[in-house]
Amino acid sequence: MSDARARVLEHLLGHSVRRGDFVLKSGRRSSWFIDSKQTICAPEVMVDVASLLLERIPADASAIGGLTMGADGATFITAGVAATRGRMLRAFSVRKEVKDHGAGGRIAGALRPGDHVVITEDTVTRGTSLLEAANVVRDFGCEVVLLLAVVDRGGTAKAMAAAQGLTFDALFSAEDLGFTYEGA
Repeated sequence: MSDARARVLEHLLGHSVRRGDFVLKSGRRSSWFIDSKQTICAPEVMVDVASLLLERIPADASAIGGLTMGADGATFITAGVAATRGRMLRAFSVRKEVKDHGAGGRIAGALRPGDHVVITEDTVTRGTSLLEAANVVRDFGCEVVLLLAVVDRGGTAKAMAAAQGLTFDALFSAEDLGFTYEGA
């Protein structure tokens, strides 16, 4: 395990994982919850998170983003760190609803039609937010080259992505955190 991966894993376990009784986005109950933003946005490991994400991003990718709020932290730190290393990745967010004023639409940021896009997310249980963002980006005229999460807690995103002809990857699994996958 790389030093960066070990530091991020330790931080996730110490600051992001919570045990108790939680209701997930799907409405299901769980004995554990992960608020991975506590790690993604922490100054002591945010560059490590971005570095690990950059290792997984295909060379032909020109943009990174996803559904706001879940994607924003990982998106913007990764694009920023990439720029300091000479790799230019445009960053964007997909709004949850169409904006009815200004330029409108669901895309906010530097995305351009024709971009090769990595859709990111902090924590994925089922993968629906990743797929929603991918569909919006495809409709905008971009090619989705990868769906990439910091944590996969559910274990179903890979199959859901494959069913739409997409590739899914995650830096950490539920099992890496000491839990079993909870599925959809």
